[in-house]
Amino acid sequence: MMSLLLLRLTPGLLRPTHRTTPSCFRAAGDRTGGAGKTQPERLSPEERQQVLQELKGSGWTELKDRDALHRELTFNTFNQAFGFMCRVALQAERINHHPEWFNVYNKVQITLCTHDSGGVTQKDVRLARFINKAAQSL
Repeated sequence: MMSLLLLRLTPGLLRPTHRTTPSCFRAAGDRTGGAGKTQPERLSPEERQQVLQELKGSGWTELKDRDALHRELTFNTFNQAFGFMCRVALQAERINHHPEWFNVYNKVQITLCTHDSGGVTQKDVRLARFINKAAQSL
């Protein structure tokens, strides 16, 4: 695994520190997610069929141009939309899996895909289920 050499400015001196390389800078084929963790595998066709049946019932769709899940939500106000996004952001950080999303006023568009795995994985399913619960609670 590659590491970045960074210099941290401390009072009076420079001290080198090592950090794990973010996935977007790792070499193709490197399936580790930092600290030797392997990235989740894409869903099997059987898993995908079962999960998509469940998620489609709650508003999720498959994107035609890539292996990803997509959902659009509309809230009553910007504050509701922003509160929802904050709640999802905290969970995404907790599970280290972050959505692609877009927000204008009361609308939120979400796309889920595990980029390191090249498609939909159990991480996406887990976050999609959380998003469903968060949206229902508002």
